[in-house]
Amino acid sequence: MSKLNDEDFAGVVEAAPLVSLDLIVRNHEGNILLGYRNNKPAQSFWFVPGGRVRKNERLDDAFTRLTNIELKLDISRQQAAFLGPYEHLYSDNFMGREGSGTHYVVLAYELQLAPDQQCSLDDQHARQRWWSTAELLAEDRVHPNTKAYFDERFIF
Repeated sequence: MSKLNDEDFAGVVEAAPLVSLDLIVRNHEGNILLGYRNNKPAQSFWFVPGGRVRKNERLDDAFTRLTNIELKLDISRQQAAFLGPYEHLYSDNFMGREGSGTHYVVLAYELQLAPDQQCSLDDQHARQRWWSTAELLAEDRVHPNTKAYFDERFIF
């Protein structure tokens, strides 16, 4: 699987939606893991972990890759509950180019960690925190696209 250079990928971002997986991770107390994003889009917001599906990558393989990289856990897609499709539209993009936003078609999955399971987010996040649903819905720095997973008005 070859990887696009930044210029070619920027062209894709300008011309087409991206497919991604978002991971709604709950601990044994029911709290949700969020990371404070270092990168665009959604930079400087609390957001659920996740990432893009690569060309010719099966969803099962993408899920395993993302849980390994993003959470440092070995979890299969069959261990998660599918929450449904979501759409994320951003006015910015990973390169910071003006006039070119980012459009994601997101497949959201919920993971329930066992009491003895620990995870830690990758370096795309400045820090991580476990939140109750009420806390994250009330916090201005939690991105609206993350809040949509927990706000009944947005659930399909």
